[in-house]
Amino acid sequence: MKFSTKSIHVGEEPDTINGVGDVVSSIHLSTTFARKEAGKPTKGYEYTRSGNPTRMALENKIASLENAKYGLVFSAGLAAETTLFLSLLKTEDHIIASDDLYGGTERLFRTVLSGLGITYELRDLTETVPLESMPNNTKMIYFETPSNPLLRIVDIEEVSRAAKKNGIIVAVDNTFATPYFQNPLQLGADVVVHSTTKYINGHSDSLGGALITNTPDIFDKLKFNQNAMGAVMSPFDSYLTMRGIKTLAVRMKVHERNATEIVSYLKDSKKVRKLYYPGLEEHENHDIARKQMSGYGGMLSFRLNADNDGVNRFVRSLKYISLAESLGGVESLIEVPSLMTHSGIPREIRERHGITDDLMRLSVGIEDSDDLIEDVSIALEKV
Repeated sequence: MKFSTKSIHVGEEPDTINGVGDVVSSIHLSTTFARKEAGKPTKGYEYTRSGNPTRMALENKIASLENAKYGLVFSAGLAAETTLFLSLLKTEDHIIASDDLYGGTERLFRTVLSGLGITYELRDLTETVPLESMPNNTKMIYFETPSNPLLRIVDIEEVSRAAKKNGIIVAVDNTFATPYFQNPLQLGADVVVHSTTKYINGHSDSLGGALITNTPDIFDKLKFNQNAMGAVMSPFDSYLTMRGIKTLAVRMKVHERNATEIVSYLKDSKKVRKLYYPGLEEHENHDIARKQMSGYGGMLSFRLNADNDGVNRFVRSLKYISLAESLGGVESLIEVPSLMTHSGIPREIRERHGITDDLMRLSVGIEDSDDLIEDVSIALEKV
């Protein structure tokens, strides 16, 4: 099956669960499952934290989109990340991570993992040369590509090649690109991470995360801790996410088309200091993006040529584009990372990595692009 067919049919084949011909997978809300004998769970299900038919259907579907054998879903993207790190790392292990991370992930490293004796360092992973000097206790390389919020691109194939020489696990957050535009496992990564809250669900009404892999040993550890730690996705959120996935392919096409049109408009504005979008030929990592992605997605960032007052005037003047955290929904959302998603990162670290107070991150929705451009145009006049 090709992508759109898998997104609709995998996990929802009629008769596979209830035997009554459902063309939409049922929502199994039961927290527990009755059995005929004490030692024999019915069809392998005993308690919803351990396994649920609706969640399993989603896990099969999302794995298929990444061309993978195994998928697991969790109650949030950070729940997926926490399970990943605590399953595969131990005290005195070391992580190398990209220096342009979602603020919640950086906070997890800084305040939780470091307290458990797991060390980390942030590097510019768009440069592969430093990977030749990895500490001996390095066990994992973790990065987003495109990154949040500066949309930097890491060469998955090159990093994976360097890591494999040293027996190091490579985990890639594929939230921005989605499996529609990029498949990290096929480029050598060991684990793919998603915040399903974003494009996978696509409707800003369900929180979730996912881990996908082709490696049985990694899957077994993740699966055990999914149950042991208990941060699982609920059956209803699993259903909402499956419903959202069905339109992922058509949504991503419109997200990208609208983003491209807004980028073209912003390029000519004197009120925009700098524009970040991997589809631009002048983007510093454009060649890598073109090599490993089939499209450039619906996320872009830009620096306004304005002070703090000008930034506030701009975001207050938007009509269709909402000022809100999160991304990847059908509606357009804008945020100021330094004051919102990345505010928990100390200022000196933020600014060193390019997250300045004039930086905007725009998640372009699937509205009519003319309306979105008009909205941005009117707001820019207020700057």
